[in-house]
Amino acid sequence: MSDLVSFSKYDQSLVDANTRVRVGVGLIIRNLDGDVLLERRSDDGLWGLPGGRVEPGESLLQTALREAKEETGLTICVTRLLGVYSGPDDRIVSYPDNVVQLVDVLLEASIVSGNLICSCESLELCFFKVNGFPPEMEIVPPARLPLRGVAIGENGGIH
Repeated sequence: MSDLVSFSKYDQSLVDANTRVRVGVGLIIRNLDGDVLLERRSDDGLWGLPGGRVEPGESLLQTALREAKEETGLTICVTRLLGVYSGPDDRIVSYPDNVVQLVDVLLEASIVSGNLICSCESLELCFFKVNGFPPEMEIVPPARLPLRGVAIGENGGIH
């Protein structure tokens, strides 16, 4: 995957038969106080959710466990499904060599063990109070709607 990523407001001209659809997992990892872990991404400096794409042969659960460990150093326990996000308005990603529509399954998880460790994909990891997330302009577009839902306690559904 290229280092340069551009999230665009949905533009029909970006999407065609060559557009790939990529399934991923977004994680709402909570500490004992109920705070939510966000990562400041190294590719664009914006805050986002830990998680990533499902690799061939993986289940959603396996993806969640792998991505949490790789990106945060934490071993987690997935506790519930929060929603599925596929709307093109904030999920079309332009790379220099292709365009992708992200479909993310949002899962909630608790921490089993481990210490926070930034990966090469992260500049910073930080827990935020549900009513204290960074401003939306500092959050990567695909994480905005899921975090809005978490902030108001609106879970579930297909978006």
